Parts: sequence; C-alpha cells; structure tokens
Amino acid sequence: MGADGFMLLNHKDGFDFEMRYHNADGKEGSMCGNGGRCIVKFAYHLGIHRPEYKFLAVDGEHEAEIDFEGIVSLRMKDVDGITKSHGDFILNTGSPHYVKLVNDVMDLDVYQKGRDIRYSKDYEENGINVNFVEQVGDHEIIVRTYERGVEDETYSCGTGVTASAIVCYHNENGFNDVQVKTLGGSLSVEFDRLDEDRYINIWLSGPAEKVYSGSVQ
Repeated sequence: MGADGFMLLNHKDGFDFEMRYHNADGKEGSMCGNGGRCIVKFAYHLGIHRPEYKFLAVDGEHEAEIDFEGIVSLRMKDVDGITKSHGDFILNTGSPHYVKLVNDVMDLDVYQKGRDIRYSKDYEENGINVNFVEQVGDHEIIVRTYERGVEDETYSCGTGVTASAIVCYHNENGFNDVQVKTLGGSLSVEFDRLDEDRYINIWLSGPAEKVYSGSVQ
C-alpha cells in the first residue's frame, strides 16, 4: 500500500501529545498539515477525547478540533512573509512552499515540472515543495503538489493547500474561506489577513478516516 510518511504520537508534558513526522525517504520532515489532522483523529481512536486538542510538532504548538461530522480542523502556524521568484510565490506554512499559478492543472506533468523547480540551483540543497494551482471558481482552487522527501506528486499536501489558498485569496477585510480540491479529496482553508504578507488564525479543515490497521512484529 505504501505511504507518504511515517508519524509517531509521543507523550509530551503540557500537551495532549507530540507529533513526530518522517518523510518517505526516512528523514525527519517539517510540518505535515494533513498528517497533523490524521494524527488528531488517530489520538481520538486511541481514546484521547478532547473538545480541543493541543499538541507539539516540529514547527511549534498546534490546536485542533473534531466536529460532530468527523471533520478535523487544524490551526496552522502564522505566515509572516511571502516572497516572489520568477513571478511565482514562496512562503512557509510549517514547510517551505513554492506556489505557481497555472491553467489546466489537471493536464500538467507535475512530477517533471515540480522536480525541475525542486532541484533547481536555488532549492537543490534544502529542497522545497512545489504547488501548481488553478482557480476554478470565486472561492475554489485545484492544487497539485510535488513534495520534497517523497520526491514525487502526492495526493494531497496540507501545508501546500494552505500556502496555495493564502497566495490565491486575500482581501481588505482580512477573512477568507477557500475551498480546495486535490487528488486526495476536498479541504478548506480559513485565515485572517493582517497585511499583504502576514496571515494569522489559519485553519485547515477536512475529513480524516482510518483505512487500514496492522501490527509490526
């Protein structure tokens, strides 16, 4: 079956748990947004039931909630800077992301185009996640992501979805609700805008379901 990464749920004083994430290449990775939502649902299945979860990840403290329909909402780290490169956008949402706006994203060779950017001279050493984004409605986008560490396109990247939503939608009122389609399903992102480069109260929401269980001998 395979997986994009491997997570550990550890005991941590002062928190409900600590999340440790390893990429498919075996190296400990930066923040994984969808992984964060999944580990909250995993904690719930283990009997850790909270009206609001508080856990520690590599990029700091996170909050999360599970609603009555099973939707998991995760508060992401604040974004305090967006830079441009060749007309595209670079920001960190717990992991570094390159966001490129395109047409006909479903016809794009994400593996090759993403790999070209990820291994370009600017990013070859530390790597970067590359997102290709198409706007399909007033508040709806499609995102496809090439992830470093996996070194391939993945079905859905939570930090990438968050970065893409922030790049595509910001207004003077500072509140946004962006619907996002990925190969792995639908997500939503909400955030408050302080100014052009600073975003707070960022929440990534979507379902998380157990699909497999097993044991290691």
